Amino acid sequence: MNFLRGVMGGPSAGPQPSGAETIQKLCDRVASSTLLDDRRDAVRALKSLSKKYRLEVGIQAMEHLVRVLQTDRSDSEIIGYALDTLYNVISNDLEEEEQDDSEEENSPKQVDDLGSQFTEIFIKQQENVTLLLTLVEEFDFHVRWPGVKLLTSLLKQQGPQVQQIILVSPMGVSRLMDLLADSREVIRNDGVLLLQQLTKSNAAIQKIVAFENAFERLLDIITEEGNSDGGIVVEDCLLLLQNLLKNNNSNQNFFKEGSYIQRMKPWFEVGDDNCGWSAQKVTNLHLMLQLVRVLVSPTNPPGATSSCQKAMFHCGLLQQLCTILMATGVPADILTETINTVSEVIRGCQMNQDYFASVNAPSNPPRPAIVVLLMSMVNERQPFVLRCAVLYCFQCFLYKNQKGQGEIVSTLLPSTIDATGNSVSAGQLLCGGLFSTDSLSNWCAAVALAHALQENATLKEQLLRVQLATSIGNPPVSLLQQCTNILSQGDKIDRRGSKVQTRVGLLMLLCTWLSNCSIAVTHFLHNPANVPFLTGQIAENLGEEEQLVQGLCALLLGISIYYNDNSLENYRKEKLKQLIEKRIGRENFIEKLGFISKHELYSRAAQKPQPSFSSPDHMMFDHEFTKLVKELEGVISKAIYKSSEEDKKEEEVKKTLEQHDNIVTHYKKVIREQDQELEELKQQVNTLKSQNEQLQTTVTQQVSQIQQHKDQYNLLKVQLGKDNQHHNSHSDTVQVNGIQVEEVSKLKEELEEWKNKHELLQGQLREKDSLIEKLKPLQLEMGTEQSSQMSKSSGLEHNNELQKELEMLRTQIQLQSAEISKLQAENQKLQVMNTSTDPALSDTSATAAKNLELEGRLVQEVKELKSEVKALSEEKASLKQHLDSSNSTVAILQDEKSKLQQEVAESKKEQDDLLVLLADQDQKLSALKNKLKDLGVPVEDEDDIESGDQADEDEDGDEEEQD
Repeated sequence: MNFLRGVMGGPSAGPQPSGAETIQKLCDRVASSTLLDDRRDAVRALKSLSKKYRLEVGIQAMEHLVRVLQTDRSDSEIIGYALDTLYNVISNDLEEEEQDDSEEENSPKQVDDLGSQFTEIFIKQQENVTLLLTLVEEFDFHVRWPGVKLLTSLLKQQGPQVQQIILVSPMGVSRLMDLLADSREVIRNDGVLLLQQLTKSNAAIQKIVAFENAFERLLDIITEEGNSDGGIVVEDCLLLLQNLLKNNNSNQNFFKEGSYIQRMKPWFEVGDDNCGWSAQKVTNLHLMLQLVRVLVSPTNPPGATSSCQKAMFHCGLLQQLCTILMATGVPADILTETINTVSEVIRGCQMNQDYFASVNAPSNPPRPAIVVLLMSMVNERQPFVLRCAVLYCFQCFLYKNQKGQGEIVSTLLPSTIDATGNSVSAGQLLCGGLFSTDSLSNWCAAVALAHALQENATLKEQLLRVQLATSIGNPPVSLLQQCTNILSQGDKIDRRGSKVQTRVGLLMLLCTWLSNCSIAVTHFLHNPANVPFLTGQIAENLGEEEQLVQGLCALLLGISIYYNDNSLENYRKEKLKQLIEKRIGRENFIEKLGFISKHELYSRAAQKPQPSFSSPDHMMFDHEFTKLVKELEGVISKAIYKSSEEDKKEEEVKKTLEQHDNIVTHYKKVIREQDQELEELKQQVNTLKSQNEQLQTTVTQQVSQIQQHKDQYNLLKVQLGKDNQHHNSHSDTVQVNGIQVEEVSKLKEELEEWKNKHELLQGQLREKDSLIEKLKPLQLEMGTEQSSQMSKSSGLEHNNELQKELEMLRTQIQLQSAEISKLQAENQKLQVMNTSTDPALSDTSATAAKNLELEGRLVQEVKELKSEVKALSEEKASLKQHLDSSNSTVAILQDEKSKLQQEVAESKKEQDDLLVLLADQDQKLSALKNKLKDLGVPVEDEDDIESGDQADEDEDGDEEEQD
């Protein structure tokens, strides 16, 4: 601290050092001081000077501060000071705040350059950014928070370079994702700002962040902060979500598959009282609506957009948006953005379009939402942005929706118009806007009606039936005639707004209406004033504003030629071409036709479907109409230069193509019918196959039943033959009884054989038991290692042999039990045969006596067999017990073997250690002997000592003998 007093301004008689000198001394102190406290005080002083002397501190101290971050990581306080100092040097935020009140024009640019230069110096060594990532992992608040701010500032200054360094750093993005889970809100909120900068325009980092569970964490934060009622933290989270989802198809699919769309529904729950919304709530809800639009943007792949649209309908999000749409008290900009959002949610999705058509406004009587929106569109007192949003909503409702197009056009047809006039239909609103004195209403109604006819030839023909009452007493005129009348009147009608805008809108409607509809072209040419008006408009040399009208008139005349079916003699294709050649000139006609695609407003409208214009005067072209111009411009240019012969050839080709198409459609119809018949026949074949299989199964069952009946019949027949033999002679019965006696004797012999086998097995088992008993005392007598190993190996061999023989005994016992069961079955058969003898034979007393004697013998034999079976089962149980005991002895022997092997290994290890020690001692002794010899001390060798010892022993032995 004494150093700081001398440097920072303690009382001194000499001149005060300048700021640069002070910073240099502080840097020297940081670099050379050995005490941590001195370095910490110096870094603290640099931090305090870094705001005022940003350039000097950045130039002189940056290297020293980075070294502090590398070497003094154990002290969180000095690390925090160093990070704060680097942040003050690199960040432009502080300088911009100070420069807000200054009048220097070049200062913001200088500030930006300074921060960018320091950032470039810092990130030149990529290890600095990696070091900063490791510091951000620290839990200490004084380290983590300034680290987050510094990294955010680096990303602001040199975003792509820092992004690339973090991307190649191991677990770089994952480390930063942990900031969202920090319990301290300051760090968590600054972590969101850091991730905003990190994910800008980098799809790879966006994917990593998304798969690090960012959606779940951000949605949780939004819910915790109160959804749309939350503060600026909600805004930051929504901006980060937009970065992750915008133009990133992978993340959009992951967001949808993770069921996160369902979690967006509570954002749009608004109450009945919508007055007094805060500015932050308006901002939050605006960003939430934009996030929905990101998922269903027309620029996304059609499949992804369609799946998101369906998910929004099923989870109730579309219904919630329609509730906001029809609610009262909603701010104008939120209402406009909600209309745009609903537009893109229903665009091209039939299910969502049908739901939107069923939505009613909460009025008395209820009106369809489409009608209410169209009322706003044709109302010139409504804001321009809101009217554009309603037009976009109407266009999206009709996009690829032939059902909706038919419903709109049907409200104009005479049969469906409400005669009472109690309710206003969509068609009436469009006609009212088409013929009003507001040019913007004219343009919007014309474009909306053109979308109702888009790619629908049937409705184009039906719209020709629409009749309009112009004034009392005058006959009604068709809608087509009225459009051409207003077009020809031009500037005669007093209108509010751009006069060119009305004519452009009507010409776009007529071009859409007449394209690909020969009947409409015929109706248009039937009015003799239309063609002269078009040629006159094209031939005149008008100003720049009128060039657009000339181009559209040329397009309309070209459509009348290209789609002309030559049904009107005076306006055949060839005559119209001659008229163009005489009045306008082909080259001039093609040049005027090219005015459309060369116009600046045409290029803007061709970029995206949503009509977004800076002012009503720029509202000239519709996106779908630009597609039509692109499609027809080339074919009309070719049609103008074609001769009559080429036209005839083309007509012939068209006719042949139509015939070919008719033939193809006919054959397609025939093939479709044949396919249906084939499917029906296949179904019939399948049913017949199943019936055939069922019948085959029944036949096989019946055949088996018949076979069983035949067998029973043959058995009965044989039994009847035997009964007849019993009746005829008594000797036959004796023969039968003799056969039964022979079978019983055979059974007895087999029983004796099994008994002998059983006794042999028991003897073998006794021998094995005696062997086991002999092995047990041998195991106890094992003393030395070699004898124990030998006995164990022999015991294991005996045990293995015992196990094999026991397995053989088990198999033999099983065979024996099977033979016993066979004997029991044969015994039962004999009993049945004995009882099935004819009772009529019992008349003779001798036969009855023999039968009784035979029955007694059989009963006795059965009892003996049962006793034998019982004895065999007992023997089997005893064999199992012996087997278990032998297994236990084998396990004991194996345990003893493992223990002895371990002891042998340990003894071998001890012997090896002793040998090593002896070898070391021998080496030491020999070394000591050599040293003694070198010193001149007489030393006896081991051989001499041993020979001397032997001589002493011999002398002692001689003395003893003498004694």
